[in-house]
This record gives sequence, C-alpha cells and structure tokens, in this order.
Amino acid sequence: MHGSEGKDGRHSTPEVDPRPKLFPRVMASLAIVGVMVGMMIGRLTEPDPSVLQQVEVEPDGLVMWFNNEPKTHGEFIDGSVALLFEAEGKAQNGQLKLSDKDVNWRVRLSDKGLLLTLVAARPLKGDWAGSEVNDRWRLEIHLREQ
Repeated sequence: MHGSEGKDGRHSTPEVDPRPKLFPRVMASLAIVGVMVGMMIGRLTEPDPSVLQQVEVEPDGLVMWFNNEPKTHGEFIDGSVALLFEAEGKAQNGQLKLSDKDVNWRVRLSDKGLLLTLVAARPLKGDWAGSEVNDRWRLEIHLREQ
C-alpha cells in the first residue's frame, strides 16, 4: 500500500458517494416547520390587547373602561398626575371639577401606549384602583388637592 489510489477496491480510503446529502435538508425543513408551528401557537395564546373603551367624568376624578386589565404605571410630576397604560385607544380630552375648581385631563397616544395627564392650577395628588365589572376593566381615579 503505497498510495490511496483505488486500483482494486481493497484500500482503506472510502470511495466518494455521488448521492446528495439529504440529512441537512431534512433538519432545516423540520426547524422551519417547528418555528412556524410555534409562531401559530404563540398567536393563539397571546391575550387580546387592552383597548380604552370610554372615559367617564366623576365629581372627584375619572372612571376609565377597558376591555381587559392593562398594565398601568402612574407618577406625580410637578403637581400633575400622569398615568401610562399599555393599551390602545383614541386621543381625548376634557375637564372636571374638583372643589369647584377646574382640572384638565387629556389622553394621548405615546410610543408605549396611552398617556393620561391630569393638570390643575394647584398641585394634585390622587390614587387609582381597578376592578373587573361585567367582563370589562374599570379603573377609578380619585383626585385631591395637595
């Protein structure tokens, strides 16, 4: 055995297989099918996005109605109340009375959802609480002067 040339087929070097390799193609196809099925299952199990349905003015605040509970983040910034909801909806604004003084409120679209701001001529404080009522989410916002 001086070389690897195949004179009589008894050498240790295997012959080149002319058939295409199907194993990588099968594995790639299975991976693609797995990703697609996973995406379909993810879409089916994803909760519906929260949508602001209506805003009601109360004597000491607002009541906001959503189709389901949104993630909420609230802050008091320079005497105003700001609430950020991970929800969809339309921009709205209005005015309410608190101790016979005007409070302006505005819902606007932001890059992270809906932003509610409540502003008055004097500093405001407030608290909010939500509950489920008739398959909808009711968020009550109560304001008071600081």
